[in-house]
Amino acid sequence: MATVITPKKSCTVNPLKMSQPIGSALAFMGIKNCMPLFHGSQGCTSFGLVLFVRHFKEAIPLQTTAMSEVATVLGGFENVEQAIITIANRQKPSIIGISSTGVTETKGDDVDAFIKLIREKHPELDHITLVYVSTPDFKDAFQDGWAKTVTKLVEQLVEPVPAGAARLPNRVNLLPGAHVTPGDIDELRDVFEAFGLEVLVLPDLSGSLDGHIPEDFTPTTLGGISLEEIASLGRSVHTIAVGEQMRAAAEALEAKTGVPYTLFDRLTGLEPNDRLISLCARISKRPVPTKIRRQRGQLVDAMLDAHFYFGGKKIAIGAEPDLLWTLSEWARELGAETAAAVTTTASPLLERIATEEILIGDLEDLEARAGGCDLLMTHSHGRQMAERLKIPFYRIGIPMFDRLGAAHQTIVGYRGTRNLTFEIANMFIANGHEPTPETWYRPEEPAEKPTAHPDDGVARCSASSCTSTYTPGPVLRAPCPQGARDGFSATSQETEHAGAAAVAAH
Repeated sequence: MATVITPKKSCTVNPLKMSQPIGSALAFMGIKNCMPLFHGSQGCTSFGLVLFVRHFKEAIPLQTTAMSEVATVLGGFENVEQAIITIANRQKPSIIGISSTGVTETKGDDVDAFIKLIREKHPELDHITLVYVSTPDFKDAFQDGWAKTVTKLVEQLVEPVPAGAARLPNRVNLLPGAHVTPGDIDELRDVFEAFGLEVLVLPDLSGSLDGHIPEDFTPTTLGGISLEEIASLGRSVHTIAVGEQMRAAAEALEAKTGVPYTLFDRLTGLEPNDRLISLCARISKRPVPTKIRRQRGQLVDAMLDAHFYFGGKKIAIGAEPDLLWTLSEWARELGAETAAAVTTTASPLLERIATEEILIGDLEDLEARAGGCDLLMTHSHGRQMAERLKIPFYRIGIPMFDRLGAAHQTIVGYRGTRNLTFEIANMFIANGHEPTPETWYRPEEPAEKPTAHPDDGVARCSASSCTSTYTPGPVLRAPCPQGARDGFSATSQETEHAGAAAVAAH
């Protein structure tokens, strides 16, 4: 059981955490033809926009109510109203997702009341869905904003289903956590489709932020799950949630539609994927496909090959709680130790992580604990720390702005786990110290030096067969080769003795 520590620092140095509105906006980007909207200042929106553009290397739809100092004091109704009207006229979205920020939450704007007034004043906006989520950035973190948004989408957009209503036997719902990448979603979709299952993903970043090039420009999201598909989630036969953060959304969907759910706290590793495959086989009533069986065998073989390099290794991890749990448990299964762990927000998973303590803090806290570790795993803001500590650095999480392909990083399923295992094992191998001729060399022990006699101050040769002595003077003369080996230097005056002579300074 780990001890969870909350720091008492008055400021954050080298931040690890990203705010709730960022997570909320990313969740909205998984909906087709959506425009996320920050109710706050232009600076808040600009920060999020730049962060997402650098991470995904794509055009990001994100708008702002542009609250000024005066509007913040007097109230933001007019700003919200004008932003919604402008977006509706120019971008023509199907849904506008509104996320609050710290400045408007501090003021206490009642955005739900604002939306009600806007509906009454502008009936021409009835065709546009408006969803508001309270996400103050002075509390909680990235995955909390994501989870709140998905829960709100379920509560507001999913149509209720009577208890005895017929369901689609070959369709399941997938509720991925904020740490699940578009590449991860594609991998899970392949698994479900191998069993003949159709899957609806909420939110579906694999359709909007997977890096594809659209045929025509659109100012809103490029793809994702549609509003009609969200409304029909209650007709699926089962819901699969990934990450403890998604428990509230899965429970809300079950309460509203009666669809049962199974929550996987992680899908990286052998055991959780075995449970996922067993669940898919039960739902589909099909045997496990040969392709999936082969992938499992490849993972087992990869773990067998890699555990030699993982055993006894110490890893430092800085990540959101669900990602921290995923990585630490995967590393533990391979014989590595989570020696340093820092996260961003509270979670019931934290106390279960196999380490002594977990700090809710920043990357400065992680650096102070990561000395002596063999690997650092966190997002791109940890790169300077890795250089200072001189340890290998594996980038994972958001933001990852100094590498390409962040959206396609895949660590779930048998294949994703196998690839992650190989990648980290290769980092350990590359950082290992291989023996060389220089490291094999054993230096000779230094020869014993001649010593002065305690009574007369005469230096004697160390050779047991030599009894000649030499009086101190400008040089000390050695009578035999052994004396030369003891450090004396040769002179022409010692030619009468065997071989060369040696002379040493006082």
